[in-house]
Amino acid sequence: MDSLKKLIRQVPDFPKPGILFYDITTLIKDGTGLHNAIDCLFKTCQKIEIDVVVGIESRGFIFGAAVADRLGVGFVPIRKPGKLPAKTVSASYELEYGTDALEMHEDAVQPGDRVLIVDDLLATGGTAKAVIDLIRQRQGVIAGLSVLIELQSLNGRAKLGDVETFSVLQY
Repeated sequence: MDSLKKLIRQVPDFPKPGILFYDITTLIKDGTGLHNAIDCLFKTCQKIEIDVVVGIESRGFIFGAAVADRLGVGFVPIRKPGKLPAKTVSASYELEYGTDALEMHEDAVQPGDRVLIVDDLLATGGTAKAVIDLIRQRQGVIAGLSVLIELQSLNGRAKLGDVETFSVLQY
C-alpha cells in the first residue's frame, strides 16, 4: 500500500485554505499504479454477490468501470444534475456551504439489484450517503461501498449505517 500512497500527490489548501487534497491524478497516470489500485479495489469485493457497480462522478467513474469490468457486471454512472439524457431520479446532500444533488437514470437500478458503490475517496460520507439513498429509492440492495482512500479522521463511515465499507488506503 505504501507504493500506492507514494503515487498520490497531497495538495495543501485546495480547494480552500485548511484542506489537504489527495490528488489521484498522479496515481492514475502511472500504469502500474493504476493497475494495482484497480486490483486492490477489485479484491475488496470479488467475493460479494454484485449485479451492478455504480461510480460517483467523476473519479468514481475511473475506478468503478474498471471494477465492474473485472467483476463481469454492468456499470452505472451517478452524475451531477442535468448530465444524463433520459428520465432520472435524484438525491440531495449537504455540503459545507449549502446543498448539492446527484442523479442516475430511473431504470439504471432495478428492484432487488445488488449494487456495489465505487469511489475514489470517503471523507465526511455525505456524497456516499446520498448515493445509498438514491439506490434504495429504486429498491436496490447495497452490497457494499469500496473506495481507494478513506480519511478516517472525518468519520464518514458513521453516516453510512450498516453499509459494509472497504477502503484500500487509510489516512
